[in-house]
Amino acid sequence: MPLSIKSTDRSRAGSAAADDDDVHVLPPDEHTRLLPNRVDSSRGMLTPDDPAVTPYNLWSIRLLRWVTVLFTVVTFFWWVVVLVSTFATPPGFHIRGSGFFAYGFSSLALANMLFTLIFFEIPARPVRVLSLVMSFVLLVDMIVLLAVQKTRYEEGWVGVVSVIWALNLSLWTILVDRTVKWGKAEEEERLTGRAETRRTLTEWLAVLLSSIGYTVMVIASVLMALTIILRALDAKFAPPGKLYWVDGGKYRIHVHCRGNDTAYDGSKQTTVLFEGGERPVEDGLWQFANEALDNGSIGRYCFADRPGIAWSDTAPSPLSAGFAVDALSEALAAADERGPWVLASAGIGSLYSRVFSARHGHQVHGILLIDPLHEDLLGGLASPGRGFLLWLRGILSPLGLEVLPGALFRGRSSQDRVYGRAVQQTGKNIFARLQESLVLNSFTRRDVGSSRQIQERDVPLAVISSGKHIKQDHGWEAKQRDLTKLTDNLLQWDIMDDAPPHVWKTPAGRDRMEKRLKQLLRNKA
Repeated sequence: MPLSIKSTDRSRAGSAAADDDDVHVLPPDEHTRLLPNRVDSSRGMLTPDDPAVTPYNLWSIRLLRWVTVLFTVVTFFWWVVVLVSTFATPPGFHIRGSGFFAYGFSSLALANMLFTLIFFEIPARPVRVLSLVMSFVLLVDMIVLLAVQKTRYEEGWVGVVSVIWALNLSLWTILVDRTVKWGKAEEEERLTGRAETRRTLTEWLAVLLSSIGYTVMVIASVLMALTIILRALDAKFAPPGKLYWVDGGKYRIHVHCRGNDTAYDGSKQTTVLFEGGERPVEDGLWQFANEALDNGSIGRYCFADRPGIAWSDTAPSPLSAGFAVDALSEALAAADERGPWVLASAGIGSLYSRVFSARHGHQVHGILLIDPLHEDLLGGLASPGRGFLLWLRGILSPLGLEVLPGALFRGRSSQDRVYGRAVQQTGKNIFARLQESLVLNSFTRRDVGSSRQIQERDVPLAVISSGKHIKQDHGWEAKQRDLTKLTDNLLQWDIMDDAPPHVWKTPAGRDRMEKRLKQLLRNKA
């Protein structure tokens, strides 16, 4: 009995004490802490899955995320500017190479920032290791770009800034991931009593996705590094001619000439000016020109690579045939090559020769068109589908998916990549063809149409067509016939039955070309 009385008294006393405590506890208001501080932990520990257990409780982590968001916005803006410069170059953003490397580094930096933001709260050791590897590879890229004069010149300040920015952001990713890991452990110890080592299924999935993403970025950076090293090796392959500044010193055009300036009677030698088609002059026509010169069929020849072709720099976008001819004319004048000329061009290069002839009427003494492209047939080359595929090949070109296997397993040399059989796999050549395709059916078509109206009608003209091309495309013959009417002084229209579009690849085609050049130089049929 006494025990029960004592127990009752104690419970009453405890109840009274609890009532007294409730009297002294103030109701919660806007100043009440939602989480206990580090000293007063009397409210108990939270579970690790509680949403309140987050590194965002620390102001330093919140600041780190806002800085990352700022870097992402700046990177996106830079990425857009580099992308737009492919189609319309803003002032000061001209890149004398392809521009695709700057776009590649910008894309790498943007992808890095997006992954950092998406998986910000889930730090992972694989991400830090992969980011460290990517930082090292980007450091190698930066060193090669800056150390080799040609790559530094071609990429310009836009390419250099792009690779440096990508390198800094990869280091920033390591800092962010490491800091968030510390903040996460700090808050878990404070709110749950210990740092959590387990992960939920969602977190493991996030770690897997981020690791895959960074693995892809590391592979891309390694391939880009190998391609840059290949470009550095190609820089040693010197041009046969000289490079001349054009367009107010924005870029350079390669001009090469061979032969005597004066004829045997002391008069000014008429120079044959070659213009390449879908491929550079150096890939076939150059060899033909040397043979014709050695055979005495011609006394002197010149050729100037169009912007972005072989050793010539790329020009700002857009670039029409008229703009390209202006650059070629300026480069020839800088080389003190002022004619008189006999123009010899093939394929799409005939469009440029026709514009050149119209703008240098009195200096042009003859025109030889070799399986020329008619302006009415530009639709296929200017189609949006072809332009998109060229752009897609261009943005993938820094990875070297074509040039690297060719160099490693097929014995492709620097000559092949500069003007030979692998030239159309290089970023600069792809960019030049993309530029050409974008305005082919608009500005270029207008330039060619205007040139036809102002072409001097008494200029001697010879046309050599591919028989194989005519047999494959019956519409081609009608357009070839129309091109024989460019002037009123047609010397001859030859159809080489067994010759491909590159007529000079057959002995009969080379002989016929030499014969027609002789006639044009002597101005007699």
